[in-house]
Amino acid sequence: MVLSANALAADIFPDGTPVDAWFADYTVPELSSLGKQYVLTAHGILSDGNIHTKEIQALIDDAAQAGGGVVVVPAGVYKTGALFFRQGVNLYVAEGGVLMGSDDPADYPVMDTRIEGESCKYYPALINVDGIDGFTMCGPGTIDGNGLRSWKAFWQRRSWNPKCTNKDEQRARLVFVSNSKNVTVAQLNLQNSQFWTNHIYKCERVKFIGCRIFSPASPVKAPSTDAIDIDVCTDVLVKNCYMEVNDDAVVLKGGKGPWADTAPENGANERIIIEDCTYGFCHGCLTCGSESVHNRNIILRRINVTTGQNLLWLKMRPDTPQLYEYITVESITGSIKNFITVKPWTQFYDLKGRKDVPMSAADHIVMRNCNCTCTTYFNVTPQADQYTLTNFTFENLNINATNDACDASSVKNFVQKKVNVKKL
Repeated sequence: MVLSANALAADIFPDGTPVDAWFADYTVPELSSLGKQYVLTAHGILSDGNIHTKEIQALIDDAAQAGGGVVVVPAGVYKTGALFFRQGVNLYVAEGGVLMGSDDPADYPVMDTRIEGESCKYYPALINVDGIDGFTMCGPGTIDGNGLRSWKAFWQRRSWNPKCTNKDEQRARLVFVSNSKNVTVAQLNLQNSQFWTNHIYKCERVKFIGCRIFSPASPVKAPSTDAIDIDVCTDVLVKNCYMEVNDDAVVLKGGKGPWADTAPENGANERIIIEDCTYGFCHGCLTCGSESVHNRNIILRRINVTTGQNLLWLKMRPDTPQLYEYITVESITGSIKNFITVKPWTQFYDLKGRKDVPMSAADHIVMRNCNCTCTTYFNVTPQADQYTLTNFTFENLNINATNDACDASSVKNFVQKKVNVKKL
């Protein structure tokens, strides 16, 4: 479906600027449009249980040298370590095809990358895309991170060291796209990531269309397997996706630390639309933080939530200057633990010698046209010495809540229209 010109004219971002027509085109690419096909089995790469990193990487490199095309994963299970895609080379996973990540850390060579709001050395992802204009990854098949072994290792180390972090127990992301533009990820099953499932950094014009993104919350929890981490990006569309992960679903990142807003590797996320998606279990449907500097013009709309912990979650780090502004959440149905959560986030808090607490703000937050059942309606903690909350608008809400309390004094200029909160 492509919106009419009249509909596009009416579609605006929260600050009143128009939504570009690019957001209305969510066509799923056809295999035939992706160039010359390089089918794994035609090049001696078999579904035989062996790790084929070198062979698949050589195929990617050969395709790039020959002018580009598409690496095709046919039916079967093909195992590999970290792969690095080149300009002009796409990826298609056919029906019944599984590109499965190795669960051996040695198959992910430590390198300079971006993780948890910092540029540092860490494992690469299973699928790595850097500095590419026009990358497509699609198909009805599956990319599987094979994460069970790494999840067990993380929880074992956490039982010995309760302060164990993701950097202490390193493991691979499923997809990492950086410094790229015009990227489409469509229809794929993206599952069982060892760490974050999809991470995009310093990218523009990225679309996730019709994907199923999954990691389990039981019997072994998949730690920190966020569905989509958006990190210093502009113009991102998440459309018609199913997301169920053992952490936050769509997360806006961008940097952390007492001077994060001055570091050139950090920055803002702008013009992000998440729409027509279904959520299973997750910690947050739309989360700002915990490594986030500036998020502006963010829309979450036409969402059904079957279970989860937070619909809109603003994580306020006392060691990082943050600005969350012009965020609209609308047309939401389903069940959620907290309708809105705004609280200090102190995990791994470190002022690094800064004497004052950098001030943060959440401004122009709109939640409207929602019908939800929740445990807590307004899970907001005022913290005047750390952040300000201004210009919230709640409109046309029908909420059933165990805890129906709402402290309107915690927000300066809090407008509520046609808000019906029924206590359960």
